[in-house]
Amino acid sequence: MSADKKYKIIISGGGTGGHIYPAIAVAQALQKKFNQVEILFVGAKGRMEMEKVPKAGYPIIGLWISGLQRSLSVKNLLFPFKVIISVWKSLSIIRSYKPDAVIGFGGYASGAMVYAATLKKIPAIIHEQNSFAGITNKILKNRVNSICVAYDNMGRFFPERKLIKTGNPIRMDLLEVDKNKSVAYAHFGLSENKKTVLVIGGSLGARTINESIFEGLHEFAKHDIQVLWQTGKNFSASTTVTQEGIKVTSFIYEMNLAYAIADVVISRAGALSIAELAQVRKPVILVPSPNVAENHQMKNALSLVELDAAVLVEDKDAKGNLVSTCIALVQNDIKQVQLKNNIATFAIPDAADRIVQEVVRVIKH
Repeated sequence: MSADKKYKIIISGGGTGGHIYPAIAVAQALQKKFNQVEILFVGAKGRMEMEKVPKAGYPIIGLWISGLQRSLSVKNLLFPFKVIISVWKSLSIIRSYKPDAVIGFGGYASGAMVYAATLKKIPAIIHEQNSFAGITNKILKNRVNSICVAYDNMGRFFPERKLIKTGNPIRMDLLEVDKNKSVAYAHFGLSENKKTVLVIGGSLGARTINESIFEGLHEFAKHDIQVLWQTGKNFSASTTVTQEGIKVTSFIYEMNLAYAIADVVISRAGALSIAELAQVRKPVILVPSPNVAENHQMKNALSLVELDAAVLVEDKDAKGNLVSTCIALVQNDIKQVQLKNNIATFAIPDAADRIVQEVVRVIKH
């Protein structure tokens, strides 16, 4: 591939930050690699990518598609029609945009877009973030040119000959977070002289974590610990918090600044969160979500805990133990250093570049 030729790439994926942010990281890496590259995102109408991707500076087209409901629902009757219409729309996008390659990051919009690309013989890559493969990627596995993964032993889901271990791409602004410390304290209105706990339940929030933190706010105050708390959009109790030293927000866009001031992080155990925490080398308490396929967040968490790279609090124990476990870790500098050093061994800082190299390879072929 020539660095001077203009390449056109479609990137598709969404539904959660775990699909969207790796996709944005790869878009940034493509722009860094090529003098001229045009990138179009394709997502699902009404989902968070329709807001987050334009905020990152990229155009996006939305497909009329959503997942199957786990419970019996009239919405499930529409699912086949949504799939057909979304594949048809994807074929139309391909005809007009004429991409050199399509990259899918999971989610139903990604499924329709990548499937359409394979019908048109456009080079197609999918990326699987988790240790347990998602349904969309499992459906596409035999149609795509290449499958980028973040974990070992993924041959139980995908053809071995197509697997490339790349890791999970993270945003470029997380590669050197500690430079931003003084700016970050001012940005969030927090004190440079207090220990800071960062609470992130994922882009959509985490009820158990939120309720545990809400009930334990007085304990943080008692120990002179400040809290930067991302609640997600579904936790209304946060609007009543006026306590000094507690910064509450439904979503943190400036994660580089948030990580910069975090002495300890409380997080779900999604694949993207773990990739980011490994890169920024932060002591973390993981509270795996029990509401995910094959309990894969617990498996993600245990892979760190076994190497003393994270502390585990199970979701069912969070209300009783999370705040006290967190305060104990904030007060234990030796344990923090151990956790930081051990989680750093999980970092793959060039994951986005590895995926770009695979894009180069499939276009050449």
